Amino acid sequence: MTHPFYRLAPFIQEFIYREKWGELHSIQVEAIEAVLDTSNHILITSGTSSGKTEAAFLPIITNLYEQPSSTIGALYIGPLKALINDQFHRLDGLLEDSGIPVQSWHGDISQSKKQRFLRTGHGILQITPESLEAMQINRQTELSRLFGDLRYVVLDEVHALISSDRGRQVLCQLQRLARYQSRPARRIGLSATLGEPALAMEWLSGGTDYPVTLIEDKAGRREVMLGLEHFITIDDDDIDDEQDQVEPNDIAVSNVSDATLDDIQEEEPDPRDELSLDETDEMFHHMAKMVNSNRKTLIFANSRNGTEEVIHNLRRIAGVEGADEDEYYVHHGSISAALRERAEHDMRDPDKRTCVAATVTLELGIDIGNLDQVLQVNTTNTVSSFVQRLGRSGRRGNPPKMYFYSREEAPLADASLGERIPWGLLQTIAIIQLYVEEKWIEPPEIPFLPTSLLYHQTMSIITAQTELTPPELAERVLSLSPFKAVTFDQYRELLRYLIDTEHLEYVEGGGLIVGSASERMVNNYRFYATFEDDTSYMVREGSREIGNIQALPAVGDRFRLAGRAWKVEAIDEDKKIIQVQRVRGKAQTYWTGGGAAVHTRILERVREVLTESEDYGYLQPRSVKRLASARYLASTSDMLHKSILDMGGNRFMILPWKGSKIVGTICLLLEYSGINIRTVGQPFYLEVQAPSASTFVTDIKKLLNNLPPPEQLVEKLPRQALQMNKYDRFVPEPLLRTACCKDFLDIENAVDCLERIIN
Repeated sequence: MTHPFYRLAPFIQEFIYREKWGELHSIQVEAIEAVLDTSNHILITSGTSSGKTEAAFLPIITNLYEQPSSTIGALYIGPLKALINDQFHRLDGLLEDSGIPVQSWHGDISQSKKQRFLRTGHGILQITPESLEAMQINRQTELSRLFGDLRYVVLDEVHALISSDRGRQVLCQLQRLARYQSRPARRIGLSATLGEPALAMEWLSGGTDYPVTLIEDKAGRREVMLGLEHFITIDDDDIDDEQDQVEPNDIAVSNVSDATLDDIQEEEPDPRDELSLDETDEMFHHMAKMVNSNRKTLIFANSRNGTEEVIHNLRRIAGVEGADEDEYYVHHGSISAALRERAEHDMRDPDKRTCVAATVTLELGIDIGNLDQVLQVNTTNTVSSFVQRLGRSGRRGNPPKMYFYSREEAPLADASLGERIPWGLLQTIAIIQLYVEEKWIEPPEIPFLPTSLLYHQTMSIITAQTELTPPELAERVLSLSPFKAVTFDQYRELLRYLIDTEHLEYVEGGGLIVGSASERMVNNYRFYATFEDDTSYMVREGSREIGNIQALPAVGDRFRLAGRAWKVEAIDEDKKIIQVQRVRGKAQTYWTGGGAAVHTRILERVREVLTESEDYGYLQPRSVKRLASARYLASTSDMLHKSILDMGGNRFMILPWKGSKIVGTICLLLEYSGINIRTVGQPFYLEVQAPSASTFVTDIKKLLNNLPPPEQLVEKLPRQALQMNKYDRFVPEPLLRTACCKDFLDIENAVDCLERIIN
């Protein structure tokens, strides 16, 4: 049998020889056979830097070379512009001698390059979901010429798409394109982290009848280096939390190297330092030494505020110590493309020491060279995110290395038991242990009634087609796989509402067109995105673009951006431009942070962490001490054995030990029954007010004996609470309430939990 290597196009074989690849990875061998010998969709799940992209494209390019497509032959859909740029450079070199063009396509690519590619209309197109949406709306008459012979669609970072409206939007786009093809293009999904591959396979095939071939990396056990230290803040300048991920292999855990940690000692404050040295400042000094002991460091914070704070402090420390402040970069969605690209370039430069603090913008598979270490501020909220972020390091034979900084605001003197437990530290430990022990990753959640996307695709299709009758529109929308659970009655309810609110209008003959209330919106580029795109203000220093912020400051205000402090000199509100001057010292930030839903399995593991006596090998001295104090509090308070604890003053602490969805449902049930919820330390605990524990238990029993239907449970929720996604504000309220019941409540498990609590 011919080895798969020799089935590749000659110029690919020469490229592999030239680049001195030792051998093809096992997933690449399997992918070559699956692409060239079957007509299946393919899901490739393997660790970061394991050659997934090449596994997909080596056989795709071979097929396009041997049997040229008459139109664009392959579509690569990536969730980030930076990821598309990175993949473009990787493919551009591979295709140099092939005669197959490749073009990246997003908002930062010039129109001249796009038009030049469209004139030929063949090769490989790399595009974001938003740009593909724009193309389907604005180039409706060209879709057959451009995609009629589309054979392959590569979906990168499937785990980032599968649970989001954005991923469901992509499935809609592919089905809409299939109308112009003799047969739907094959889909090849790539991911480093998948909790349940079977669900991902079902998702990937949505709207088609192709089976899916699963290709998994069979690599064996590998070592990772982990560290976790805990710091207590003494002010309220805190970092918000958000999310993250590595590879689904067996791993052995060791501590971050002793040599590295021995070099990190607590030290007295520098007299030149303008800020007092509390534990938060010690954290940044600790972080600075970790950065200085390595050439390439990637720091993840869970918000833009967090990245700005980190780099602001590291630059401040560097300035005090006479080091180079220009080695530090901020990378997030509000930083200009030029500054982001410079950070990526310097990370890839092996001769330049570089430290970048990022949000999710560098979590995915962008090539940033040989990264020495990953530092994480606060918990990642999900195991998936931890795995993905850990996997950014550890290339070229080195073990992945990740160090966590857990921050806790100092409890007040009268803090309750719930406020004295370091939940963030415990969650971080639980997340690490779940992956180390079980390789467990959160399964995707796929909604029954994605109302925001339903509106979006309705308006997108009618805009692209100009006019459709209600039955024609219903057929086109409800045949899309994300809406397979939407009934005709529910869709009729939406259409009637859109007509009543003039988002759609009837024309003579009974057709529907875009209405006066939505015309401006659907013709604006922001419409192409299914996620919220906040109004932002461009920040400039003279003619140089620094980035953008979401809130409007006043002239004279100071704020942080790109890791530096700026003073507002002038504001042009019409053009949304803020002129600034660089200054030193403290400054505000202008974003709000967000959180993430926490899975029940993580809460269950948090409880186990409190019951265990193990210190875990990666815990550093302060985290060991803080964990011990948390375990002491847990054991002496009896919170591990009781679900209801008397806090005094008619206050009771409730411990569900369940995830965000179940605890959110419990809150609605308690509020419905008239129980006063005083504090929600969600999802870790609740504090309620009741005359006595027996009264509380009696009220719960009455509730469980006369359980309200889900519709009644959400009846009093304000409309704003029902609007979970971007376009929900245009959806009729009854439909939003139905969606809330189906997709955001878990009555069955909430009831089981309440029964356990009172028994």
